[in-house]
Amino acid sequence: MSQSTLKTRDILRLWLPLLATWLLMAAEGPYLVSLIARLEAPVFNLAAWGVAYAFALVAEAPVIALILSLASSAALALALIPPFFTPVAEGIIGLSPEMARLCHSTLICLIPWPAAIGIRRFYQGVLIRGRSTRRIALGTGLRLVVMGGTGYALFHLSTLDGARIGGIALSAGVLTEMIFTRFLAGGAIARILALPCSKEESMNYRALSRYYFPLALTPVIGLAIHPMVTFFLGRSASPLESLAVMPVLYGLTFIFRAVGLSYQEVAIALIGSRMEHRRQIIRFGTAIALGATSLLALIAMTPLCELWFRDISGLSPYLAEFARPALLIMVPFPALTLWIGLQRSMLLSARVTVPVSVATAIEAAAIFILLLGLISGASMVGVLAASVAYIGGRLLAILFLRRPLTRVLAEMDTESDRT
Repeated sequence: MSQSTLKTRDILRLWLPLLATWLLMAAEGPYLVSLIARLEAPVFNLAAWGVAYAFALVAEAPVIALILSLASSAALALALIPPFFTPVAEGIIGLSPEMARLCHSTLICLIPWPAAIGIRRFYQGVLIRGRSTRRIALGTGLRLVVMGGTGYALFHLSTLDGARIGGIALSAGVLTEMIFTRFLAGGAIARILALPCSKEESMNYRALSRYYFPLALTPVIGLAIHPMVTFFLGRSASPLESLAVMPVLYGLTFIFRAVGLSYQEVAIALIGSRMEHRRQIIRFGTAIALGATSLLALIAMTPLCELWFRDISGLSPYLAEFARPALLIMVPFPALTLWIGLQRSMLLSARVTVPVSVATAIEAAAIFILLLGLISGASMVGVLAASVAYIGGRLLAILFLRRPLTRVLAEMDTESDRT
């Protein structure tokens, strides 16, 4: 496809099914939170759910490889052995024994989750490679139906704590999606295996290692941010309230960040081997970034905020008011997510992965330093400090990637001029 033939409709055709997929996944968090908030001891269970989910995200981090997917679930199971888990939960994070027990039982429910996520992502990649993104949306839709039905049934028919209901529902949904996505990818697998591999597209083991290992390290660093934030929230001013509203806040912002996360996959697929379509990709991405950020700002600055936190999420008036200032701080997050997604997609298209990992490490370090200063030094309320840290860390990562990206684009333009 030449530069002149990439149209908006071409981008939309590939992106809209992926956007639907990410939005369906984004709906999981708010749905589960709304169930937990309407059961007994909502603040306690929301806080426990937030801590358990942070641990589960760390276990999910290495799931780029299928072998690592299975190992991640096994590692999570081993980490839940009481002699390992209890000192971390009670000693390092500072949870009370009762909350540590609830987090432990919730994480047991989430043991299948990392492996299922990794296998599902592999087959989704096959479908994206085969331009069958609508099938991905079908699988995610089924995941949401199973997750929602399981959560609804347990909400009405069981006596389980809200956090454990969330863990069971989440695992049931993603296991179903994994099986269904493998079924949907059968035809795409056969077509890809039948395609000849050009010399330009092939990679030897050395090149694959240089490309893969920094890429595999990136999500491990990135997802380690969540337990780090949880650690600081537990030691901040208003710790229980901060732990309780953080999953609600994260779930809402994730709906709008899903726009950027889904578009990164489209950018990688359509930008071209020489990034000849980058101007169209950037222009379209800028428009949707502004749209997503504007919608989040509309919620944060109007009575829609109260509607979301109280009526939809089920928070008490006190917790809803507690969460609103943090949401205002996080309004730029969707635009920053798309911005860094575009940077990453261009670097990955050029098979340059080391700067992506370094930028993620810089983001994590910046979040740590900001949390240390704002919570330990300035005694700021935890959820406000976390919001400032998330935005500050992401901005520093974006600034770092400017230089390597400029160099890559200059090299691409030079090669294009020669040819």
